[in-house]
Amino acid sequence: MKKLLTLLLLSPALLLAQDIAVLKYSGGGDWYGNPTSVPNLAKFCNQNINTKINTKIATVEPGSPDLFSYPFIHMTGHGNVVFSDNDITNLRNYLTSGGFLHIDDNYGMDQYIRREIKRIFPDKELIAVPITHEIFKGPFNFPNGMPKIHEHDNKQPEAFGVFIEGRLVLLYTHETDLGDGWEDPEVHNDPKEVREKALKMGANIVNYAFNN
Repeated sequence: MKKLLTLLLLSPALLLAQDIAVLKYSGGGDWYGNPTSVPNLAKFCNQNINTKINTKIATVEPGSPDLFSYPFIHMTGHGNVVFSDNDITNLRNYLTSGGFLHIDDNYGMDQYIRREIKRIFPDKELIAVPITHEIFKGPFNFPNGMPKIHEHDNKQPEAFGVFIEGRLVLLYTHETDLGDGWEDPEVHNDPKEVREKALKMGANIVNYAFNN
């Protein structure tokens, strides 16, 4: 029954060639950062893992009913994040109904997003995603877990998640900056191999969201 509910809720996205979206949130953080990143990730996925993602990426607000039209939502930024009570309820309903949220700290949002994640799931812990998890296994193999894309504080890249009945519904990537690696080459002048590593990890995340 729950699987049926999930399919019904997400059926518009499945029928309309897999639309994905960027989350537009309040609080002052730059939700609009990395404008070329998700379109580039969509193109990479279409070329390499047989998806049919619309490369015109939608923008959706956390309190909007449109949230349920997207099987994958990406969120990034450098600063503060504030969800309203309605946002919290809507995000919780979305994630428990089959949706997937990837939050990529673009350096500076950590303390704020952890607070808001706790509001979404007050009874669940944000836990480290083990390197044995399937998100690191395919379509591209990352035996050491989350790759390091940008240095920032020179700390280890981390992947945290919220799981519901064994399913990863929220992925928070920290000290890696995957989104910077997805951007057009001239934005950060990252070497080709670094960009490919970021895009491959992003494709794994999309693949997991679409298939779980």
